[in-house]
Amino acid sequence: MVVHFTPWNPEKNMFRMVEKLYESSKIFDMVDDGDLVAVKLHVGEWGAVNTPEPIFIHGIVERVKSRGGKPFLTDSCTYYRGMRNNAVDHAANALANGYNSAPFISADGLRGENGVRVATRGVLDAVDVAGVIAGADAMVVVTHAKGHPTACFGGAVKNVGMGCTTREAKLVQHRCVELRVDPERCTGCGTCVEVCPYQIPKIVDGKAVIDSPRCMRCPICSSNCPSGAIKIEKRENIDKALASAVYAVLSTFKPGKVCYITFAKGITPLCDCVPGSGRPIHPDLGVYVSNSIIEVDAAVLKHLAPVLDARHGGDSWAQIKELKKLGLEGSLDPEVIEIK
Repeated sequence: MVVHFTPWNPEKNMFRMVEKLYESSKIFDMVDDGDLVAVKLHVGEWGAVNTPEPIFIHGIVERVKSRGGKPFLTDSCTYYRGMRNNAVDHAANALANGYNSAPFISADGLRGENGVRVATRGVLDAVDVAGVIAGADAMVVVTHAKGHPTACFGGAVKNVGMGCTTREAKLVQHRCVELRVDPERCTGCGTCVEVCPYQIPKIVDGKAVIDSPRCMRCPICSSNCPSGAIKIEKRENIDKALASAVYAVLSTFKPGKVCYITFAKGITPLCDCVPGSGRPIHPDLGVYVSNSIIEVDAAVLKHLAPVLDARHGGDSWAQIKELKKLGLEGSLDPEVIEIK
């Protein structure tokens, strides 16, 4: 396997450069006539501006059609509230953000409930894969490379592991990390209650208590706690859970029926689930394509890992290292062929 890459150059026609990248890599050869092809993307929360421009999604759709495939745009419902929490709002949000070159189909149903339980390897025994993903003949995974406050890196693994599973499966993955309240430092100020979208924390006897099974252990309360009493621990577990989820998702496809296209530009410290994801923390790199989820992420991390690890205090390589342990093929130091 190999990774093909074209550098991002605003002085060039990047649409044509990316088309040349597709031609050279033959990445779409995996599409067969009549295939129902999931174009898995993150359409961005309402107000997010760093997702791949719609013109590039249009190019992907046309490439799939040229091979006789029947493309549709897809993503799964979020666990948290927002414009992607249900199929109706999600589709409206996709259209509002310009993703209209193919039908948008919610991957896991009207409210994130439509899934297929699939056995997997690693820290999870089984994962509820989004039903539409499990039913597709092929998948093109379109990713915007960026940081993530808990997983450290948001690449193709994050896009597939979290984005191709149901709402409940997302909760299971997030709850692999632990959240602890230090009663000695907690002042009972109630800030955690105020900032939590679900008001899950409670103040009991003057101290914060966060023990609800619906808590997804996001870093909102911990990052806003003025006394530093709330801590996210065992963060590496979410990387392991993502790898388990990826293994389950990819097992629903025949070998060679998934490809990866990663746009490493507008590289922000936070993900596209929030409209204010921060100023770029690394210069634009370019577009990477591969048939290997391990290698496409590895090629990007070669450049981004140091800055992401320093920013979030984690290990950006942990996800693909875990995938290697689970038996997926791919090199952590792949050959990268530059297309100019």
